[in-house]
Amino acid sequence: MKVLVFVEQRDGKVKNNAFEALSVAHRLSGNASDVAAVLVGDGVAGEASSLEGAGTDKVYLAESQDFKHYNVLSYADAVSQAIEQFKPDLVLAAASPMGRDLMPRLAARHDAGIVTDVVTLDAKGDGIEATKPMYAGKCLAKLTMGSGLKFASIRPNVFGSDKPGVGSATVESLSVSSSPDKLKTLEVRKGEGGKVDLTEAIRIISGGRAMANSDNFKILDECADVLGASVGASRAAVDSGFAPHSMQVGQTGKTVNPNLYIACGISGSIQHMAGMRTSKVIVAINTDPEAPIFGIADYGIVADLFEAVPIMTQKLKEML
Repeated sequence: MKVLVFVEQRDGKVKNNAFEALSVAHRLSGNASDVAAVLVGDGVAGEASSLEGAGTDKVYLAESQDFKHYNVLSYADAVSQAIEQFKPDLVLAAASPMGRDLMPRLAARHDAGIVTDVVTLDAKGDGIEATKPMYAGKCLAKLTMGSGLKFASIRPNVFGSDKPGVGSATVESLSVSSSPDKLKTLEVRKGEGGKVDLTEAIRIISGGRAMANSDNFKILDECADVLGASVGASRAAVDSGFAPHSMQVGQTGKTVNPNLYIACGISGSIQHMAGMRTSKVIVAINTDPEAPIFGIADYGIVADLFEAVPIMTQKLKEML
């Protein structure tokens, strides 16, 4: 099976989810020569070297001022050219905000099928077999796609990102220039904070309505600094103005899959659990012993978060 991987980059740096996708691609193909990557951006040529040993022999590079900011139309033009040249059986990307925007458009452009946000992905003859959560994670659907071109996106932090140690990652430049008239990205405005994006974080500590105000999130920030974690929030906390939407975890926020998720003062609504229930280890801190979050938690602390979190932070400092 020939697999083309869309390598996501932000600010000129390859995202870790790209290595997850490349690892999956190499496992499906079994040969680095049957895996290619496509890297799109401005001033990103130097990042191609980071893909050496990641399981691909070829990196298609689309580098132009037109690609300085992400634009779904211009990026689709670049990836489409790589598809035409490499002729893959499968195009793979991470189910990140960028991947969720780009991949369906590519599938529609090439009149091909697509499976999204998958948590397992295996070769099945000339096709693939995938599993994805559905209905807010209440069940898993097994999907199959046959021969011919197909598209898939994988949920971040589910598949390993270790490099297989093979693949020369030889660069081949694409002669593509795209400046769509229908859609122009003029600027990108970023929120404050330098922590890892929630969708890629391996540890997350989140606060709910019980945080009471935005200043109290400092308690979570202090614990996050010790743990090397990112800070999230429930929809109730965001709607109350305690945290920005970029921090929201849940069905209408971000779907996360960290190794450790600590829920502080979050009751555990269906909407919130849909975004974090696949976390490897879940710790819940809540004063209500009947809170739904305890139903999916691996560890529960029935206590006031304003008492429990500072104690936990101090103990972690002593341990770490």
